[in-house]
Amino acid sequence: MGKDIVLRWASQADYPTVADVIYDAVRNGPSLYSEAQRQLWVPERRSGPEWVERLDSQAVILAEDETGVIGLMSLADGGYIDFAFIRPRAQGSGIFRTLFGEIEARARASGQRRLWLHASLMAQPAFAAAGFRTLENEFVAIGTEQLERFVMERTA
Repeated sequence: MGKDIVLRWASQADYPTVADVIYDAVRNGPSLYSEAQRQLWVPERRSGPEWVERLDSQAVILAEDETGVIGLMSLADGGYIDFAFIRPRAQGSGIFRTLFGEIEARARASGQRRLWLHASLMAQPAFAAAGFRTLENEFVAIGTEQLERFVMERTA
């Protein structure tokens, strides 16, 4: 991975790439979830009208290097961070902190004083390091599996 990282806000033309980054992170990255859990969580790359509508309703920041998009984070209504995914090859590179800085700045500019999310087992440590506190530990049923996640928040 190169050092020249470009940040930009996603448009509809980027939505297939957003889906690919999520798929790559969940299905190919290091994980504390079983392979069966990962397959149920993200069985395929998302697409279609519901996907477009979901992404259109939030701000999605992308991080790119010379290979393409390597990470993303999104901010939905109410200060909710819906997506935070980094491609496996870019994990541990500081991209998460960079993306979060942009999301936090956008939230503050719009008057949001509380950011919150449902963090996966992999994302929870990164959000904790960014000052988020765990409010609740949850288990979500997806098919025949139970996926553990955390409700987290950070207030200004």
